[in-house]
This record gives sequence, C-alpha cells and structure tokens, in this order.
Amino acid sequence: MHTGIANLPLHNGQAPSWLFKRMTALASKIVILIVTEKGHNVLLEKLSDPYWFQAFGCILGFDWHSSGITTTACAAIKEGIRGIEKELGIYVAGGKGKTSRRTPQEIMRVGPYLKDDPEKLVYASRIAAKVDNNALQDGFKLYHHSFIFTSNGEWAVIQQGMNEDNRYARRYHWLSSKLKDFVCEPQKAVCSDIKTQPLNLVAKESADTRKVSTLISQLTPDKILGEINKLKTYNLPLRHHILINDINPKRLEKIFIKTYERQPEDFETLLAMQGVGPKTLRALSLISELIYGTKLSKKDPATYSFAHGGKDGHPFPVDRIIYDNSINILKDAIAKANIGRTDKINALRRLHKIFQD
Repeated sequence: MHTGIANLPLHNGQAPSWLFKRMTALASKIVILIVTEKGHNVLLEKLSDPYWFQAFGCILGFDWHSSGITTTACAAIKEGIRGIEKELGIYVAGGKGKTSRRTPQEIMRVGPYLKDDPEKLVYASRIAAKVDNNALQDGFKLYHHSFIFTSNGEWAVIQQGMNEDNRYARRYHWLSSKLKDFVCEPQKAVCSDIKTQPLNLVAKESADTRKVSTLISQLTPDKILGEINKLKTYNLPLRHHILINDINPKRLEKIFIKTYERQPEDFETLLAMQGVGPKTLRALSLISELIYGTKLSKKDPATYSFAHGGKDGHPFPVDRIIYDNSINILKDAIAKANIGRTDKINALRRLHKIFQD
C-alpha cells in the first residue's frame, strides 16, 4: 500500500457538465461497491494510494496527468455520495479553494453521526495541512484539501499544492491507520517526477532539529531575534524556498511571544499553534542547524491507464455510450451484491435517481 505525493502539470479548462455528471455517477458506484465488498478502511487505503487514485481519476475520464484530476475526482466523490453518507458511513469534507477552509465546519456538522469525538478529526485535518504547507517547505502552496472519514473515526487526506514558478501541482496523501507520528515521515511512499531541495522538517533525519527548534521556541523573544539577526549576516547557500533574507525578525516577534508564553512541549504542539507558519519554522530550524549543529534534512519525499479517455480528447475522446455502460454494469453489480439491509437499498435508489436526473 502506497501513500505519499504525486506531481502534476497545471492544465486549463474544466470538466464539461455532461462529463462531470457521469463522473459523479460512476464515482458513487465505485465507492459503494468498495465499501460494500471490502469495507470502509479499504476505501480509505485506496484513496490514500497515489497510484490507485491516479487510476481512479483516469477511470472517471479525466486527464491522466493534469492537476485537475485531484480536485475533480474528489468533487465527484463528494457529490456522488451526497445524501447517502450516513447509510454508507463515509463522509467527505473540504475541497478546492474557499471550500477547503470549511472543512472543520463540515466535520462538526456530522458530529452526531460519529462514534468518536469530531474535534479529533478537525485536528487531524488541520495538522495535516500545516505539515504539508509549513513543515515540508517544498515550494508548493496548498489550495485543495479533501478530508474523507468514516463514522468510526478513520480518515484519509488528499490535498494539493501549487508551484507558480514551474506550473506544477503536487498532491499529498495521508492515511490515519498507517500514521504513527504527525511530524515524522507521515508519507510512506511517493509518486513524483519533479524533485526539489525542500526544508523537510518531517524527515526522520530532522528529528534533532525538531527537538531543538521546540526548545528554542521556549526562549524569550529577544534571545531568538538576536540569533536571527546574527544569521542574516552569514553567507548562506541558495537552498529551500524561504531564505533567511525573507525573514523579518520584527514581524516574528509576536509569534515568539506566543511560543514563549505557551512553552510548547514538542514539535507537533509548536506546529499546531496558531500563527506558526513557514517563516517561523524556517527561523527556528536555521538557528538550530547553524548555532546548535543539528542536522536539517533537504530530502524531497517525492520518489500510470485509461478506460474512458480524457476530457480534452487525450489519449482519445470520451465515448459517452461506453461510459454509461460502465456505470450500468457497476450499478447491476451493486444491486446483485448481498447487501440485505433496507437502508442500503434505499441508498441505491437515491443514486439511481441522481443518475436519471
């Protein structure tokens, strides 16, 4: 089972309405079939696998290597199971742009149907985003965050960042059942063609830097700012995506007052603090590396099939008849499955109605 990162070029355009309608119908049936035959955790495992997710997007008929495969496939899943989440025991929160920022509210809204504290899911959503946006500084700024979770509290994250310089997007996958530590090697494997030299504070090699950075954050602000001013006089190599010259000590003073008052007990607590962003972590890690000699990792964690064609005609145009036949075959398979429960039958009826509308 692979989880990790995929890099994808940015493409213009969007899925036409006739295609997205079919993508939604097919996605819903694939999700129902996996949940019915294999269970909720298998679905999460598949969604957290960048190779499987890429194949899934291609099955739906989207561009195989476009950045839009992430946002459109996630949207198709979310729309496809809308109204039947409770019966399935699967929920999808978040999405692209402004929708991603509504993830906590969407999780809390279904709290009464969950068997665990929804606040734990909200925290998992937020810390995953902070790790990939701030602790792994690889030049990709997050703009998409989908949080898929079950009524039992298991979850997967699919989020995507954009690099405006090279016109690529990078996708990040998380899986709760395989996660041992939010801030140490949270991705288990990577799918990527693009390499960078990031500031990787979640690499195993950065363990000492995480520890010392946390200790430094507990110092009085004047001591930290004094060390930053010393660093600005050094001739540092051109590396990472935020240079020491990009850091304004005065602007960080308020953040360091917060860290001093909070006295975070570990790096995860430091990272989770409001206002602690990439520049704060950059400053602390550079002090840790250059003053205290800790090792700072520059390792990039980054290390496919068509069924229905692609929306822009590559490798061939989408055949609507074949696509509809695929949907009907899966619908029949679900209908013949040994479901047995009335709520599942009603869910299938609602799905049929969605496809017919």
